[in-house]
Amino acid sequence: MAGHTIPHFQNDDGHAMIEIGVKEFMCVGASSPYDHPHIFIDMGDDNEKVCSYCSTLYRYNHSLKATQTNPAGCTFIVHAA
Repeated sequence: MAGHTIPHFQNDDGHAMIEIGVKEFMCVGASSPYDHPHIFIDMGDDNEKVCSYCSTLYRYNHSLKATQTNPAGCTFIVHAA
C-alpha cells in the first residue's frame, strides 16, 4: 500500500485543538473502530478549521512539518496487516 500524499490526522486522546503544519489534510476521527468517515479539510486562507464529524479544532502552525502535530502523536499511520 502506498503512503498517503495528503497528511491524515487522528484525535485518540480527545484534544479540543490540534496544531498541524499543513492547511490541506484528512481527519479520520479516532483510531478504528472509533473513526469516522475520512474527510478532506482545506483551510484555504484561514488558519483553523473544525472537523464537521468529531468537532476537533485544527490550527495551522507554520513552524511544524507536514506530519508533526502539537500535541504530539496525532498523525494517523497506516499499519500493515
